[in-house]
Amino acid sequence: MSRVDDVRARTRGSRTAQQYDPLGAMGSRPLAIVLGAGGVAWALLVSVFDRDVPGSPTLSALTVLLLAASGAVVFVASSPFRAPFPRWAFVLHVVLLAAATVASVAAQWGPDRSALNDFMSLLTATGIVMAAPYRPWRDLAVGGVVLAVVDAGAWGAAATVFPYGVPASVAAFLAAAPTLVLTTASVVFAATFAGLAERVQIRAGSYSVARAERDGIAASVQHDRSVVLARDVAPFFAELRTRAAITDADRARARAIADGIRRAMVADADRTWFEHAVVVDGGTASAIDDPDGLIATLDADQRTVVRTFLRAALRAATVDPAGFRARVRRSADDDPPTTPSATGAGTVSVALDLAVDDSDVGIHRTFDPYLAVLRVTFPDLDVAVRPSSLALRFSYDQH
Repeated sequence: MSRVDDVRARTRGSRTAQQYDPLGAMGSRPLAIVLGAGGVAWALLVSVFDRDVPGSPTLSALTVLLLAASGAVVFVASSPFRAPFPRWAFVLHVVLLAAATVASVAAQWGPDRSALNDFMSLLTATGIVMAAPYRPWRDLAVGGVVLAVVDAGAWGAAATVFPYGVPASVAAFLAAAPTLVLTTASVVFAATFAGLAERVQIRAGSYSVARAERDGIAASVQHDRSVVLARDVAPFFAELRTRAAITDADRARARAIADGIRRAMVADADRTWFEHAVVVDGGTASAIDDPDGLIATLDADQRTVVRTFLRAALRAATVDPAGFRARVRRSADDDPPTTPSATGAGTVSVALDLAVDDSDVGIHRTFDPYLAVLRVTFPDLDVAVRPSSLALRFSYDQH
């Protein structure tokens, strides 16, 4: 395996469906919420109305609370405004489910006369499914195996002490089977999604974002030069044709037009994709404060996300393109970074400010999907929403 292939393999193993498709992950969040809420409701009903033995009401209540806590962890961590879903949240989710499993078996310590009320052996399985869009396949595999072992150990121990109908080994396997099956499905989903998304990105990159940008900038330059020719050059030549002689004033005007064209050509040559994206949607290049051209160090994915946000923002009916401002600096040029991701050499800080003629609620309604994607791409994204303004701050490592 080449070094490039090795890097790509590691990338596929570490990136999640949420990182490849933030909006798709946001759309799947209601499923995780329904699974979590449904699991808590089922556990509560079974604990109250369908117990094999009287057991311990205290431990039954603890089981429901632990299960509710694990659902709350997924609910909070899967929020698009807290993306990406952190590893510590997944670990906590698994630990809470494991603790709920042990508490559930302990709460009904006795012979297991009905498998229908063994809710935790199924809820540990759906717990892995809830996290499938948000964690890489390796994490899902480890978490699922841990929960399957806990299931097998808890129900196997109960079957050993209170044998009832089937051997303890069979009881342990049946308890672990749902988690193993759904963990396998979740792992296959996460790994396949990452692999397909990686191949799509490679193919898209073969066309090259740079080529698309170059074509767009070239078309813009051609349009600008046509405007200059139609506005200045053509009328000047038409006027000269009516003159009997060329005067010094004509020569001075010709020099002024030539200087203007020269300045425009230099500006066109120096124009970046970022300036083009801003100008083409009504903004001005002078609103961009990036003296070192650092915005060019964004990678293809980051560039696509930023361009998409700019296009949506500057074309929004409530946004005044003239009020757009951008500032790009090396982090060392700014105040000390407040997050770990914004530290270290080669880090660039970006500040975007927009004038929005809308309320806080309206701004969120318009831009929340785009902010969710930005937050996945730039984990340290800081969003400040105020009446009539939207301010974004984020950083990235130079590529």
